[in-house]
Amino acid sequence: MPPARALQGLTVLQRGWLSSNNVLLHGSEGSPAWLVDSGHVRHAEQTVALLRHALQGESFGGLINTHLHSDHCGGNAAVQRSFGGTITVPPGQWAAARAWDEQALSYRPTGQRCERFVPDARLEPGQVLLAGGRRWTALAAPGHDPHSLVLFDDREGVLVSADALWENGFGVVFPELEGEDAFDEVARVLDLIDSLGARWVIPGHGAPFGDVAAALQRARRRLDGFRGDPARHARHAAKVLVKYHLMEEGQQLWADFLRWFSTTELCRTIWQRLDRPEGTLPAFAERLVAELLAAGALARQDGVLHDA
Repeated sequence: MPPARALQGLTVLQRGWLSSNNVLLHGSEGSPAWLVDSGHVRHAEQTVALLRHALQGESFGGLINTHLHSDHCGGNAAVQRSFGGTITVPPGQWAAARAWDEQALSYRPTGQRCERFVPDARLEPGQVLLAGGRRWTALAAPGHDPHSLVLFDDREGVLVSADALWENGFGVVFPELEGEDAFDEVARVLDLIDSLGARWVIPGHGAPFGDVAAALQRARRRLDGFRGDPARHARHAAKVLVKYHLMEEGQQLWADFLRWFSTTELCRTIWQRLDRPEGTLPAFAERLVAELLAAGALARQDGVLHDA
């Protein structure tokens, strides 16, 4: 199926890796539009501008979050202030979001920022969202995040996959970093996606893609590698946390970065689970940064660490 037809009535606002993609489900015949995910708080003003341009005066029903990591819901408050509408979240994160429990929502353990918002409704697995003449079924997709949802339009074969499947992999499996066995959950979600027969995937990061079988094959190979060497996954996750932090900050004095790393709970947890490599947390941070510098993902000059 040509993408023009399969994606008709959708606007995919493809973002970078600090902000997740935003997917606008346009309305029809008097029904409002809905936005899936809102990006990071640092880009909230840009999100509002992009959404205003995409809506072109169309009525707005509200936001739906696939999960509540900071790169997917950081623009929630700004979007609601600008356009009204409701904020709908997965049921497993409802109470934490209502109470704004930053520990349970992951913002404190990861040392990340997110502007507070108050959810209005829950989207349960199996529930159907009607938008633009399409029926989007919410499906549970634990693994990357235990509460994550994906949305599937069976008629057109379009899957909004969040971080459960990218064209080249999937998101960090955060429960594994806390000692939970979640690689099996990832495998089950990949099998679920395979069973859907999706013809187009709109991932949480990266461009929409149509070769779903090839993406699933790559994701399974990656998962097999992590299962065979969990330490590899943990080191990858630590580097993701560092890179993400520098994307948030743009640049940071080395001393301030070390202070952030040493006081961020998940960084310490990973270091401990890896049996304290390099002997100290600062030395572990130095090693991770050296690898990111060698890969061109970061730059360092005159005692300042820069995103690259």
